[in-house]
Order: sequence, then C-alpha cells, then structure tokens
Amino acid sequence: MWTHRAWPGRALPAHERLRHYAGWCTAVEGNTTFYAIPTVETVASWARQTGPDFRFLPKLPKVVTHDRRLTDADAPLRIFLDAIAPLGPRVDALWIQLPGSFAPTDVPTLTRFLRRLSTAHRYAVEVRHPAFFTDRRAAALLDGVLTDAGAEWIPFDTTAFFRRPPTSDAERDAWTKKPRLPLRTHALTDRPIVRYLGRDDTAATVEGWRHWVDVVAGWLREGRSPTMFVHTPDNADAPELARRFHDQVRARVPGLAALPQPEPVEPTTLF
Repeated sequence: MWTHRAWPGRALPAHERLRHYAGWCTAVEGNTTFYAIPTVETVASWARQTGPDFRFLPKLPKVVTHDRRLTDADAPLRIFLDAIAPLGPRVDALWIQLPGSFAPTDVPTLTRFLRRLSTAHRYAVEVRHPAFFTDRRAAALLDGVLTDAGAEWIPFDTTAFFRRPPTSDAERDAWTKKPRLPLRTHALTDRPIVRYLGRDDTAATVEGWRHWVDVVAGWLREGRSPTMFVHTPDNADAPELARRFHDQVRARVPGLAALPQPEPVEPTTLF
C-alpha cells in the first residue's frame, strides 16, 4: 500500500510512486497481494524502486487464507511465491491474515500449513476470532504453534478507533468492517509487527498510540526490531503519522536510526 490520492507523490507516474513512498517510510504492507497475485514483472518494478534495506510484508492471497482456508492451496501459494521472488531479501515476512471465522478449533490446520512452508521466509499471522484474545487456552495454543514455527502474531489494535462513535464517512465505513478486539502487546519473535488504527482526528490518533510508544521503545531496548504500521480510516495522513510515531519512539531510544528525508514532489507545469 503506497498509493493514496491524498499522499505526497500521488501525482507521479505509477512506476515512481513506490520510490517516493520509500523516501517516507522503510516498510510497507503488501495489501494488494491479498486481493490478486501480481505478475513477476510488476514485482520486479517494486524491487527497482526500493533500496536493499526497504522491507515488504506481502500478504498471502485470500484464495489461500480465506477461500481455501490453508487447505489444498499448494498451487496458488507456489504461484505467489514465484511472483514475489524478485524482491529477494526485501521480503521481511509473509503475512498470513486469517478470516474472523478462523477459530481455535482451526489451529491444527494452521499448524499443518506452517509446517509445510519453506524455511526461506519468515512468517507472521494475523487472527481476528475473538476467542484468541479472550480465552487464555486459545491464546496459549496459538502462541505455542507460532513459537514452534518461529512465526510472529500480528496484533491489529483498533481500541483507539472504537473508543467513541464515528464522526466521518470514512470512520462510519471502518466501523462496520474493522475487527473490535482486545489489545495485545506481547511479541513472540525478535521482529514483532503491529497494525494500529487511529481516528481521522490526528489528536485522537496520537493519544491512542501512546502505549505503543512505550511498548516499541521497550522492544528496541531488548534488541528487537519491530515494524509499526499506522492507519486511520481515511489514511490521508498515514505517512506523516508514521513518521511522527517514529520520532516519538526515537525520542525514547536515541540510538534508533532516523527515517529518510522525503524527496520534494515537483509540481507539473507547462513551462
């Protein structure tokens, strides 16, 4: 996800937008791969637009995770892995986003799926069934399976978003679509991943991530290398907010490297 009508660089040609985004942030969710497997040529263009240290976290296609629910999915999984091959070491983790109906009773299916995966990649799993967050036995079961596989559990923190009723069209739309789950801040690996959803109001978004500043700073002091994705319902200011979050963490952990300086976007003129 690196194209948004409100973001800097949106006016650039399509083959330059990711390059511009990489001047703002150092990692990106591969959300488009969830809906369709890209061509090898498309992925090769992503690699050309980013430096060797830029990190992609592409989501497994929904045909694997939702339609086939991790069963009999070898063929589309193989096509997906072949397609993202040009990214090479830029792939930080493969993101396994599971549907809300994927319950604790389905964990054996996940176990079998993880055991069949190539060790060439790191994996991270996002679950949305409430039982994984409210039932200690279900949480412990999933923790154990992921730990055995060396995989991370990705929390999707929507607690700040659901703190008060929606006030905009984008918030009302997200209100019906986003999962309402308890907060989870426990990391399983040395590279935890977090999704955070704030509000269209910047002050509410910043207030809602205060505990994550503490958590991420703590992870860094422990020697972990976390990745934080900041969203709002309209996502208009997401790159600026991500950089603001990074600045707040860096104020706690001065040794954290600064983000790159974005390149200015020159206005298109006729003269």
